[in-house]
Amino acid sequence: MSPLLVAALSLVAMLLLIWSGMHVAVVLGIVSFAGVWLIRGDVSVAANLLAQAAQDAIASHIFGVVPLFVLTGLLVATADVGKDAFEVANQLLRRLRGGLGIATVASNAVFAAITGISIASAAVFTRVAVPEMLRYGYQPRFAVGVVAGSSVLGMLIPPSLLMILYGFLSNQSVGDLFTAGIVPGLVLALAYAVGIVLMATFWPRSVYESGERLPDAGGGLLSLGQIVAKIFPSVLLIVAVLGGLYAGFFTATEAGAVGAALALAIALLRRKLNLKSLWSVLTETGHVTVSVSFLIICATIYTRMLAMSGMPQHLVELLTGLGLGPTGFLIIYVAIVLLLGTIIDSSSILLIVLPLMLPIAEQFGMNLIWFGVVTVVAVEIGLLTPPFGLSVYVIKSTLQDARITLGDIFRGTAPFTLMMLAVLLLLIFVPQLSLVLLKNPGG
Repeated sequence: MSPLLVAALSLVAMLLLIWSGMHVAVVLGIVSFAGVWLIRGDVSVAANLLAQAAQDAIASHIFGVVPLFVLTGLLVATADVGKDAFEVANQLLRRLRGGLGIATVASNAVFAAITGISIASAAVFTRVAVPEMLRYGYQPRFAVGVVAGSSVLGMLIPPSLLMILYGFLSNQSVGDLFTAGIVPGLVLALAYAVGIVLMATFWPRSVYESGERLPDAGGGLLSLGQIVAKIFPSVLLIVAVLGGLYAGFFTATEAGAVGAALALAIALLRRKLNLKSLWSVLTETGHVTVSVSFLIICATIYTRMLAMSGMPQHLVELLTGLGLGPTGFLIIYVAIVLLLGTIIDSSSILLIVLPLMLPIAEQFGMNLIWFGVVTVVAVEIGLLTPPFGLSVYVIKSTLQDARITLGDIFRGTAPFTLMMLAVLLLLIFVPQLSLVLLKNPGG
């Protein structure tokens, strides 16, 4: 059996096993081990590669960024920072058409700049924003749709676990990826806000059940002092973490440490943390960190198996011979990612496609930081598309309202999926949106 055939069969086997429900890291490890065994015809070579990858993959201190930002996100969620951001945004934006929807987007953007986990955003704002919107006459489909749509900001606006994973897989600076995600994240949030206003103006029944905005949707007004008290922790965290990172005061790992320390202080000062909840946060941080570590180890094995098979070089020669050029390749790449997003989760997509596609992107001279931003946006669209749509399932399980079905949530996310596709095209054809804040955008 030729090495190329082994690599091709490994891809098919991987998709089938992931779709059957097996954990993606286990699939990567098993398929890669079997692939190396078949290519070299020696089980000891495959075993040695497995052991070497486990030692090399996460040996760098840079990997410390994962548990630190996960810990920050969980502490911030415990301290009700997302709820406070929503209350402030609600008051400031309540007079606009679709004001509660825009408030959800704005507060999700703030929450995203602290946590970096889309699923956490979906769970928090399902509990916080959906009941408020339903109480003030918003369409249930719109209420859950705007929460699902804006939750993807958690993986684009830094810090972002997907960007950390991309950084490890592509050997790019996590700090540069974080910086590159700021403007695209704000553009996406702005696109959502403009889209909500247009929907509320021209198709009001898509936003309001009665077709009209109810008055005083903001409820009780907050005083200036209350607004400052509620928003100050978010501002402090964003300025300290992202400001310090962008200004060059510390690395991404050090930024994670600063964020975790500040989040812990905020949770303690607000008396939201006791020994039981602290243990729960630390345990969950450990679970997520171990899961990501296992993914990176197994992805390293998979990358080495593909390199051994010659598949990446074969694809480079094939696509170069077809004369597609960078734009043609990028269109095919994005189409593949969007298609995979309908059947498997975000991390799985990165782990499967990047080892194959990064050499081709390098061959075409693409900037890998910009390529990472495009990849993350394309992958995150999969959180909203059926049948897999992970954010949709998180919202459904968190909401626990039998009146709102999975179909309702998917239909509610459709306008936001279209807005996201439009922003993706903008990022593809205007790379400077991703590179404008970088000090050395070349490469």
